[in-house]
Amino acid sequence: MNPLQIIVHDNRRVLTTTQIAESYETENKVISNNFNRNKDRYKEGKHYIALTGESKREFLNLHQIEDGSKNAQILYLWTEKGAWLHAKSLNTDKAWDAYEMLVDEYYTVKDNVVPLSKDQALVTVLRTTADLVEDTQAIKNEQHEIRKELSLISEKVEEQITLTSGEQRAVQKEVAKKVYSIEDDTTIRPKLFKELHREIKDRFAVASYKDVRRQELQIVINYIRSWVPRKVS
Repeated sequence: MNPLQIIVHDNRRVLTTTQIAESYETENKVISNNFNRNKDRYKEGKHYIALTGESKREFLNLHQIEDGSKNAQILYLWTEKGAWLHAKSLNTDKAWDAYEMLVDEYYTVKDNVVPLSKDQALVTVLRTTADLVEDTQAIKNEQHEIRKELSLISEKVEEQITLTSGEQRAVQKEVAKKVYSIEDDTTIRPKLFKELHREIKDRFAVASYKDVRRQELQIVINYIRSWVPRKVS
C-alpha cells in the first residue's frame, strides 16, 4: 500500500473515501454502499465529517487532493471511529489488518506530542470511556434485535412442525382406545373410526391427523379422550 497523504481537519487526522477504500483493498462504491446501508449507525462529527459547497472546495484546494472527490456533491472525511465501522462492515482480514495499521501509524500522532496535564488526561479518559460505553450499548441493542428476530423465526418454525411418526402412533392408539371403549359391535367400529378421524381433521383444519401441528399434540389427545360419537349425543 502506498504511503497515505496526511490530511488534517479541525486538528485531527481524517481519511477520504478513496484512502479508506485503498487501505482496505476494496472500491469506493463498496465503502459508500456500506455507509448508506448503515447510515443510522454513523454520527456526523464522531465517525465522519461531511463537506459541501465552498467548504469542500477550500478543503480540496488546501490539500491538493486529486482523487475524483471534486466531482462528488458531498466530500466525506472519515475519523478513526468511522474507519472502525467500515472495517466492521467489510469484516475481512485485510480490512482489520489495515485498520490496525491506520490506528498505529496514521491516526495516532507520535511526533511532537505535548504531555497532557492531569485535568486533560482525566477528560481524555472520561471521553474514551463514554465512547466505549456508547459503542457497547449499540452492540447490545443490535444483539437484542437479532435475538428478537431469531425468536420470531423460531416461533414460526415451531408452528409449522407436524407430528413425528411416534406421535402419530400415539394419536392412533388414543383413537383405537376411544372407539374400543365405547363400542363392542365390530360392524359399527369402522364407522366410528371414520367419524372420529373426520372430526379431528375438521377440528384442527388438516387434511390428515398426521398434519396436526406438534405443539397441539396434547390438545388432540384430550379431544379424542373427551369425544362422543354423534349417534350417542
